[in-house]
Amino acid sequence: MIEEPPSEVRVQFRDELDGVVREITRLAAHVTEAIPRGTQALLDGDLQTAQAMIDHDDVIDDLSIEIEERCYKILTLQAPVASDLRAIIAAIRLVAEIERSADLMVNVCKGTRRIYPTELPPPVRGLLQQMSEQATKLFTMCMDAYLEQDASLAAALDDIDDRLDDLHADFIQTVLEWGSDEGDIQPAVQLALIGRYYERIGDHAVNIGERVRYMVDGWLPEHAGSARVHATRPVWSDVEAAGGPDV
Repeated sequence: MIEEPPSEVRVQFRDELDGVVREITRLAAHVTEAIPRGTQALLDGDLQTAQAMIDHDDVIDDLSIEIEERCYKILTLQAPVASDLRAIIAAIRLVAEIERSADLMVNVCKGTRRIYPTELPPPVRGLLQQMSEQATKLFTMCMDAYLEQDASLAAALDDIDDRLDDLHADFIQTVLEWGSDEGDIQPAVQLALIGRYYERIGDHAVNIGERVRYMVDGWLPEHAGSARVHATRPVWSDVEAAGGPDV
């Protein structure tokens, strides 16, 4: 049986989707570069680099909007279905996750200004470096899963994120003990917030993994709250049989 060549509409859709993927990859590159750069600015007390990264966030925001608008245009003009529709929906969701991750590194840079010129002790510096490396690893892996459409890698991200969660817990304990010993809790509070930003980047990477799984095979995560609502919600036909809902 001779396969028919893809239609012109189909070819155009694939070209436009490939363009979206390239732009998402470019957007994600800003984050994978920002994590180690922002961390180094924090460790060095480099206010100039921190401010440059804060200012650069406008570029990331503008690119995010451009990609979203491009996706909406594809939805409107191409009316994709099935896996093509999932690919566009996943792309829109990925843009949001990536942009929020960039915002978190901006928050790290703002925290750098707030704690300046506090000298960070070696244990705190070491844990910051480890969290940065783990966050970068997670973000790189989630984007690899997206580009390769690797649902198995995407599914593994949740377990890999446990390492970052453990580092975050150790970091919080370390900075609070240090702040208590120094008698100045304000830098410790700021550092605790900074630690949370790294932990949240890991969460966004896991979310991206979930979007990839949805894109590849339609899998959706189970949300405990939603499951409880559906489990306890009365069947409407039963309510009607009982004479309608109580008011």
